Amino acid sequence: MGLVTISSSDVINFAPGFEPVGKGTGRGGMPDLLKRIGAPLIVAFLILLTIVSMVGGRRSPGDGQGELPWWQAVVLEIAAPIERVISAPINGVTDFFEEYVDLLGVRADNRRLRRRIAEIESENLQFREALVSSGHLARVASMRDEIEIPMLPAEVVGLDVAPWFRSVLVDRGSQHGVEPGYPVITPNGVVGVVTATSSHAAKTMLLLDRQSSVDALVQRSRARGVLRGIGRDQLEFEFVVRSADVVIGDEVVTSGLGGIYPKGLRLGRVAELREAGGRLTRIAVIDPAVDLGQLEQVFVMLRRGPTMDLLYRANRAEQDLEGPVPVSSPPPGQSEDAKASAAAEAGS
Repeated sequence: MGLVTISSSDVINFAPGFEPVGKGTGRGGMPDLLKRIGAPLIVAFLILLTIVSMVGGRRSPGDGQGELPWWQAVVLEIAAPIERVISAPINGVTDFFEEYVDLLGVRADNRRLRRRIAEIESENLQFREALVSSGHLARVASMRDEIEIPMLPAEVVGLDVAPWFRSVLVDRGSQHGVEPGYPVITPNGVVGVVTATSSHAAKTMLLLDRQSSVDALVQRSRARGVLRGIGRDQLEFEFVVRSADVVIGDEVVTSGLGGIYPKGLRLGRVAELREAGGRLTRIAVIDPAVDLGQLEQVFVMLRRGPTMDLLYRANRAEQDLEGPVPVSSPPPGQSEDAKASAAAEAGS
């Protein structure tokens, strides 16, 4: 058998991937080491320079040295842009959160201010209503001085929506002493007349209703006529041409002869004159003295005229006749003594 000679280099080649330490370190070990420790060395160097700069910069203002040493100036020139780059996102995030917090505060202030504005507007509205109410009370006092008739204040709570009727509902009824036939007025003039009542409400027919008719006269010339509603926002005053002196702008008031309203209450003002289709009468278009579409508070006059009293008064049961009454018979309800005396007088 022959002998096989193996050298050390062949043994080393038999181990794949194995590399002697001396050989590997000589080819690539130093650059890898520098890559690993290079960044920490640079950071440590910068920190060291910063510390040295801070310690060296602790000088009093009276030292008289205005310029920094060259190495501190270099450190400052290098550190300034780095600090700017690092602090930019931090400052951005800080500013964002500060603005967000400020925005939350602004929203809270807006809500608080809105509530305060609503409270002030409510108080202002109450003050205005109080002023209006005080004005109403002053007019009521003056009306009571001028008109010696008891009056009951009432609020308008409803409006008749039927197109062929013009009426309103007020919050006073029979429990408050209101009865059908009572006039309803405001400080500016006539509103209408009560036509029906319940315990706590009353229906009032306005002057604008087609069934409304008022005996009226012109305040300046005392010309008489009849004021009628036409279902619209104006009235018609029909008067006799021969004895009338009516011009545009004249005031028309109640005459007191219709048996519904007292004399002298304002009805409206003449806005237009036109022919009535005949030779004897003319028609004056009247603008109502009261804005009947904006009624809020009215006054019920606790008085019923003779015409309304005859129309709405209920007869008592003992006043009803049971049948035809002979001419010689006494009226119903007469006593027996009266009957005997009447018979004796007839016999004599």
